Amino acid sequence: MARPKVPLLSVERIADAALELVDSGEPFGVNALARRIGVTPSSLYNHVDGRDGIIELMRGRFSVESGAQLQHGAWHEVVAETLRAQRRMYARHPNLVPLVVGKTITDPFVIESYDRLATTLLEAGFPDDEVLGVIAIIDAFAIGFGLDLASPEEVWQPQGETATLGRLIAESPHGDERSDRAFELGLDLLLDSLRLRLARHLG
Repeated sequence: MARPKVPLLSVERIADAALELVDSGEPFGVNALARRIGVTPSSLYNHVDGRDGIIELMRGRFSVESGAQLQHGAWHEVVAETLRAQRRMYARHPNLVPLVVGKTITDPFVIESYDRLATTLLEAGFPDDEVLGVIAIIDAFAIGFGLDLASPEEVWQPQGETATLGRLIAESPHGDERSDRAFELGLDLLLDSLRLRLARHLG
C-alpha cells in the first residue's frame, strides 16, 4: 500500500483540532484530543510534549491568527495595537483563557511578541523595574475585554427598579457596540495614565 502523501498528524493539525475541541466547550485533555483526531494518545506524544505542549501550540496558533505581532511605531501605538489584537484573540477563544493563564509562556512567537513590547516600552523611557508590570497590566486588560466582547448581548438585566443602572442600560448600546465603546474608553484611560507615569519618569 502506498504511503499517504500528507502525514496523518502535524503540529498544525494538532493545534487546529485542539482549538476546535476547546471552542466546543468539551473537556480538554490529551485523550479527548486524540479521540477527536482519530489517533492514539501515543501518536500525539510523537509531535508534542503532552498537555502543556498542546496548550502552547494553541497559544501560538491563536496569537498568529489574531495578528498579535503588530508592534511597530510609537510606544502608545504599539500598546494600542497589542491590546486590540489580544482582545480579538481572547474573544474568539474565551474557553481557552483558563488554560493559557495557568501555563507558563514558552511559545517562540509569543515570546518574541512580548520581547518587542518590552523593548518598545524600555526605549520609550519606562524604567526596567516597571516594564514587566506594565505588560502584566496590558495582559489583564486584554483578557478582561476579550471576555467582555464574548459576553451575552445583555450584560445587566435588573429584576426591579434601580436608582441609575436601569436608565443607563436603556439609553446605551448593546452587544459588540457596547463592548467596543467600553474598550476604547478603557484604552484611552490606560494610555493617559501611562503617559502621565512616563512624564514623571522623564521629567
